[in-house]
Amino acid sequence: MRRKGLAIMAAQTVATSATPGSVDLGPATGLSCRECGNRFELGPIFACVECFGPLEVAYELPAGDPEALRAAIEAGPNNIWRYAPLLPVPADVASKPSLNPGFTKLVDAANLAKELGVTGKLYVKDDSGNPTHSFKDRVVAIAVEAARAFGYTTLSCSSTGNLAGAVGAAAARAGFRSCVFIPHDLEQGKVVMAGVYGGDLVGIEGNYDDVNRFCSELIGDPLGEGWGFVNVNLRPYYGEGSKTLAYEICEQLGWRLPDQIVIPIASGSQLTKIDKGLQELIKLGLVEDKPYKIFGAQAEGCSPVSTAFKAGHDVVRPQKPNTIAKSLAIGNPADGPYVLDIARRTGGFVEDVTDEQVVEAIRILAQTEGIFAETAGGVTVGVTKKLIENGQLDPSLTTVVLNTGDGLKTLEAVAGSGQTATIRPSLDAFRAAGLA
Repeated sequence: MRRKGLAIMAAQTVATSATPGSVDLGPATGLSCRECGNRFELGPIFACVECFGPLEVAYELPAGDPEALRAAIEAGPNNIWRYAPLLPVPADVASKPSLNPGFTKLVDAANLAKELGVTGKLYVKDDSGNPTHSFKDRVVAIAVEAARAFGYTTLSCSSTGNLAGAVGAAAARAGFRSCVFIPHDLEQGKVVMAGVYGGDLVGIEGNYDDVNRFCSELIGDPLGEGWGFVNVNLRPYYGEGSKTLAYEICEQLGWRLPDQIVIPIASGSQLTKIDKGLQELIKLGLVEDKPYKIFGAQAEGCSPVSTAFKAGHDVVRPQKPNTIAKSLAIGNPADGPYVLDIARRTGGFVEDVTDEQVVEAIRILAQTEGIFAETAGGVTVGVTKKLIENGQLDPSLTTVVLNTGDGLKTLEAVAGSGQTATIRPSLDAFRAAGLA
């Protein structure tokens, strides 16, 4: 009932705050319900008032010569705004104050491939190179444009850590106030990074799902008036930022689809939007249409989607998170059922790994490719290793693995790493330590 009330309240807000056609979000033409197909005008509405299904952005995508569109994209800025014609943002978005995230490295991971027994090409899409060192900068950048369009003055979110920092930084750059909400027991590195930007950072006693419920209540209260919650009432726009990962991967592969891609699952939105982005590239003729497989990765201590997948269920039953991979610790993932559909449609799989395997995978990636991943990256690499060992991922095909954040934010996970030895400043001491 609360979701129904929030959906109706959001629809009323749209009706009273914007006149039809007054919102400029580029090629975006409206919102469409994933479940019933009901259409709505662009606005801060996130659930269908008819069936309460999730909404996503509908577009009038560019038509015409794919070669000309490729050339226009390649001539654009080295960030996500090169794809502005495919995103819900105004045409002049690149001229506005922004952190300008995206176009991060696609690393040819030959050393990791050898370690894992991959005979085909293996790449790591390393999104730790974004401004606040996680992929969340992409989704927040899109949400900021929606917040501007709808006249919001405060940016907010419920966060497992990375999103809090991304919202704080983007708000500071774009001139918004920020107030973000996190579980009270997050990794200290993420807490410090989220707080340094000068906005309000509020710890909530409980896990992420408790934080998210609180934010939903705040949206429906006068206290939340003028607030854009990037992953709640701005969620349809926010989610579209993940499509840019698909666009970049294909462009960096020479405008080709990968054969296989392994993606971490928190809410599941990233995985569903990457699939949407791949489908859009096919529709536009920017890449050749061919089969690809999408694999989802979770930590065993919070694995509601992999549990449902392996049991053959269509419903994802909530779990209470208990894992070091706190950025993925969402026990009731909103997009879980859609992840199941995509993994099954593409012939992929959803797997999970233990915390011990997460730590092992962080070390493997660091020691083979010099990439220090946070725990979510450890989950993805660990699941990739497990999928290969179990014969579910073909090691002869072109595979892309996502690293979505920087290991400096989750130092606690590898706290045992450090000095090999402590010696006196002499060659004899160095020899005695057995390091020569």
